[in-house]
Amino acid sequence: MYIENISPVIFEFGPFSIRWYGLMFAISVLIGFYYLKKYGLKKGITEEFIFSFFIIMIVSVVIGARAVYVIANWPYFMDNLEMIPRIDRGGLAFHGGLLGGVLSSWIYCRLKNVDWPTLADLAVPGITIGITLVRIANIFNQEILGNHTLFFPFDRHPTQIYGSLIGLLLLLLHNYLARRRENNPGYLFWIFVLGYTLLRGLIEETFRDNPLVVWNYSNEILGVGFFTLVQVFTPFLIILSLIMLYRTNKS
Repeated sequence: MYIENISPVIFEFGPFSIRWYGLMFAISVLIGFYYLKKYGLKKGITEEFIFSFFIIMIVSVVIGARAVYVIANWPYFMDNLEMIPRIDRGGLAFHGGLLGGVLSSWIYCRLKNVDWPTLADLAVPGITIGITLVRIANIFNQEILGNHTLFFPFDRHPTQIYGSLIGLLLLLLHNYLARRRENNPGYLFWIFVLGYTLLRGLIEETFRDNPLVVWNYSNEILGVGFFTLVQVFTPFLIILSLIMLYRTNKS
């Protein structure tokens, strides 16, 4: 989706500006922390640990997501080094954030002898809400654009909307599975990883205007393309998710 003359800034106050991307990210963080704290306390986890866990996870998610995005777009950042820390203008790679958040939070839980899978399950609502809201903010930043297509009356696929709906669908799935029955710790988290990997690889990346690194097939009428870098790594994440789900169900 591309909308002309849309501003990524909500309002400005002197040298400061409030941007849609930063606002949506902040709302996601607050909702995620509220849910994690509310249900973490019910599971007997201390408030102090939950707060430390959440801070470590968020910082690691941002660092990992930004690092992968910068590496993937290094030719631009090589000439614009001052833009590397400007996450308020967008540019967070989900898979980098996932890797950073999982590794740092898992290590912290091991050090404190706290069950990581339980907390990972409680982090899913915040993550899915983040995907839903941040993809909407991408519209204002004019990023995550879709491929050009002749299939619709408009010029491009609205891939930001596709991504936002994926987040919403996974949130609804999480709520359904969480209420349906008692799940082994970690089950809900790995179901989310599996679902997001599949849906993003099959839908969002297929219609998204991203460089093609393998096969380089594209159809200008339908506005589809194969395979982006994310799609190349999709099978590996699917296999990882299935292995972790198998281990979770056997525990």
